[in-house]
Amino acid sequence: MCGQVTYVVTEELSDFGYCHCRSCRKASGSAFGANAGIKRHAYQLSDPKGYVKEFESSPGKFRAFCSNCGSGLYAYLATTADLIRIRLGSLDSNFTKTAKAHTFVSDKATWDHIVDSLPQFETWASPDVLQQVGSKQKFEKD
Repeated sequence: MCGQVTYVVTEELSDFGYCHCRSCRKASGSAFGANAGIKRHAYQLSDPKGYVKEFESSPGKFRAFCSNCGSGLYAYLATTADLIRIRLGSLDSNFTKTAKAHTFVSDKATWDHIVDSLPQFETWASPDVLQQVGSKQKFEKD
């Protein structure tokens, strides 16, 4: 928001959904989080004044933000640190993908009323609907 931290994405971002879990709601300050995954090497960060700070929001999960203005930037898991999940609200360019699903609706805010026709999942989305790159989503082995 302050313009002191910028980044360039050099590869296509993954598909995304709206996550209504308590952690995403708290991190976004809204009814849900909207994040898309990308390989870390495809995220070129410019932080000349060293404003980007990280904190461990839960065991093994780190969230990065600008310490000057507080804007959230990305999150990652220690176990897959080569993948990050970018907060879509931090993008300056147009992002044309549309959400695939609502996840963790079992944990959504009581004041949040989902009125669109996207699939809703009590916890993780079915991977045939949405693969949440860089998250803790598990996939069943065939």
